[in-house]
This record gives sequence, C-alpha cells and structure tokens, in this order.
Amino acid sequence: MKKDLRKAVIAGNWKMNKTPAEAKALIEEMKPLVAGADCDVVLCVPFIDIPAAIEAAAGSNIKIGAENVHFKSSGAYTGEISAEMLKEAGVEYVVVGHSERRQYFGETDQTVNLRSLAALNAGLKPIICVGETLEQRSLGYTETLLKFQTKMALTNVTKEQLKNVIIAYEPVWAIGTGVTATADQADEGNGYVREAIAEVYGGDVAATVTIQYGGSMNAANADELVAKHNVDGGLIGGASLKAADFGKIVAAASRELKGELNEKTCSFMYYGWFWI
Repeated sequence: MKKDLRKAVIAGNWKMNKTPAEAKALIEEMKPLVAGADCDVVLCVPFIDIPAAIEAAAGSNIKIGAENVHFKSSGAYTGEISAEMLKEAGVEYVVVGHSERRQYFGETDQTVNLRSLAALNAGLKPIICVGETLEQRSLGYTETLLKFQTKMALTNVTKEQLKNVIIAYEPVWAIGTGVTATADQADEGNGYVREAIAEVYGGDVAATVTIQYGGSMNAANADELVAKHNVDGGLIGGASLKAADFGKIVAAASRELKGELNEKTCSFMYYGWFWI
C-alpha cells in the first residue's frame, strides 16, 4: 500500500447473510476491534439490514454500504433499489459488478458501468469488482480481461468522479473457494487494473486510486497481501462475518500503513530522490 498516495479500505461484503438483529449484534462486536484502525472500514450489507447497520455503527468509524444498486432512479423494476434510495437511507458505499451478480443475475460490463455512474451521480462511492475465471487465466487472458473490464466500468467517469471510485480485483476462481491468489498474483492483477486506469486518465491519477484485493482474503493471509505495492486493502467475504477475523484483517492493514510510513521516512533520509 502507498498511504501517501491513496486511501486503504477494508470492506466487508456480507452477501445474503445476517438478519437485522444479527447484523446489529455483529457490528456491536466489531466496533471495539476496529476502533483504532488507520484504514477506512466499510461493511456492505443486505438491503434489509441497512437501517439496523447504520444505527449500530453510529458514532463509530464503521461506514455502511450496500451490495447492489440499479441504474435507474425509479420505475417498474420490481425488487431493485435506486442510488437515491440508498443515499437517503444513509449508505456511503455500494458494491457493483460482483462476480456473483454477473454469474447468477445477468450482470454485464455495460450494466456495471451504468450502475457505477448512477451511484456516483447520487453521491455514493462504488466498489467496482473485476476479475477473471480460472479458464480465462489458464488461457493467458488475465491482463486483457482486467484492463477491458476496468475501462468498460469507468466509461464516462470523470477524473473528479474517479476520486470516489474503488476497484476490487477479485479473481473468480478464488471467491468463496478457499483458494487464494498468491500475494504476487494479487499484486499483479491489481497492477493490471492500475495500468488500465493510467492508460485512460494518466499515471498520476492512477497512482491515487484505491484498488482492493478480494477472493478469500482472511486473517491468516492478510498481512502478506496488504504488504504488496498495489494492494490497497481488501473486499472481504466470509471473514467479514466473524468479528475477530475481520478485526485481524483491519489490524493487518493498519500495521502495514504504519510500517510503510516508517519505511518511507527512513528511505527518504538516504534515497529521498528515489521514493515515489
């Protein structure tokens, strides 16, 4: 992570888990575990849990997000939720384009872009998910696919709006499988995403964008993953449903931020012209 250039964010994605009462209890358990975090802490929860989650998180450093958003502000879209509804409910973040939405609900690169724009226009911060399948990786398409998905998702997003965008690299083959990309693979994938942003917006802008790693990040591997240059935190699935594990991941990101700051100070003394 590069604290001097971009924000680190640990975000939980609860998927279809926890009733409102359970959500409130879990957040109460989490609050003291993440209170001293040096990174941003977000919990993206099911729609039905949003009021309870916001109430439970009030006064803490935990921000609440949603797991999906429609690209229309209103209309005959049974079962959908608009960005304006989420904003008024008190939501700050929203996950867009998760692989499970793509796989089970027909999400496409075009609708990911439309949802992202709707979120941004309503004042929300989208966490845009990109990632390749195992077959695509084995065929050597990882770089091409990640760059394409990233550029498609950011179509018509301005430089100013980009300041409120987070990209999450989640290799599909590592989501919920217990298989995690190596730290080097995660850094490489995040690097491709950053390169794609640089090709559109320029390197200086790309260097400031928060790019998370998802895909079975947990308490055991978080330290190694967040130590990588291009990994600015994580989008956490199963481990975000366990207060102790989520707290450890947040602590790992906080340790890395403190360590990097110290490293930068020392390096500047001897190689000040070298540090970026």
